[in-house]
Amino acid sequence: MAGSSVGSPAGGTGASAPGGTSTAVGPGGAAAGYRPSATLPFAAEFRRQASRRRTQLALGFMVLLPLIILIAFQFDSGDDDDNGRNEFGSLVELATSGGLNFALFSIFVSASFLLVVVVALFCGDTVASEARWGSLRYLLAVPVPRARLLTVKLLVALAYSALALLLLAGTALLAGTLRYGWEPLRSQVAAELAPTDGLLRLLAVLGYLAVVLLVVAGLAFLLSVTTDAALGAVGGAVLLWILSSILDQITALGALRDFLPTHYSTAWLGLLSTPVQTDDVVRGAISAVSYATLFWGLAFWRFTRKDVTS
Repeated sequence: MAGSSVGSPAGGTGASAPGGTSTAVGPGGAAAGYRPSATLPFAAEFRRQASRRRTQLALGFMVLLPLIILIAFQFDSGDDDDNGRNEFGSLVELATSGGLNFALFSIFVSASFLLVVVVALFCGDTVASEARWGSLRYLLAVPVPRARLLTVKLLVALAYSALALLLLAGTALLAGTLRYGWEPLRSQVAAELAPTDGLLRLLAVLGYLAVVLLVVAGLAFLLSVTTDAALGAVGGAVLLWILSSILDQITALGALRDFLPTHYSTAWLGLLSTPVQTDDVVRGAISAVSYATLFWGLAFWRFTRKDVTS
């Protein structure tokens, strides 16, 4: 009621509101009961992103792609004079020799571009789209601390990126096993592996790819906080990744290629060899984590200091 006093928590003071009402104020001048850690919960942001059309389409395509590849294999006419004499043709032959091989083939054809685009989409669109819609400043006015907003959005984007990778591999493994059976894993660089061992190798490949794609996630996230154009953030990350891949093919650069973020992007092939080759895998993981940490650090530094007007 008017004129009554609301008790403030320890360390707080009673602020007088218009009309004589005393409002409780917590430490630091915040309203009583306000907890920064309770703003923008992970689950709420996860559900919010799940309702977006781009999330549904991206995840749906991860499920659809292995099925498209599986259907395409059914049109094999048996004439292999064009495809059977090259490396790709050999991979196609291996892809139809079991569910594990089919899953490995699906990952192989997706890793260099499709997965890069999907990760860039989830991480590059997350902040820039809020700025484009004009809702970013309202989120900060709730108030959601800037560092927490970025942390939650980054974690949700990474969660959806990991989910996309798992959906692709899981659907390919399930569809391939139903069509071609649960057979040993075969590759051109290793002896035949029992299904259990092959599954472990496949999981290791997925883990390494997830680490490598952190570079794309970091770059896209950095661009997302520096521009209001979501398409620019996504496209910029993909184009820079492609540029790095092109430079990595130029042998004249010598040892400089070792510092390119894409130099170890195919090191996961060493996980399929007999014995397992982990030297490049370790170097690639260190490189990816270093680049991702740098990009995320710059993103937080930039966003916590910029004027948000959109």
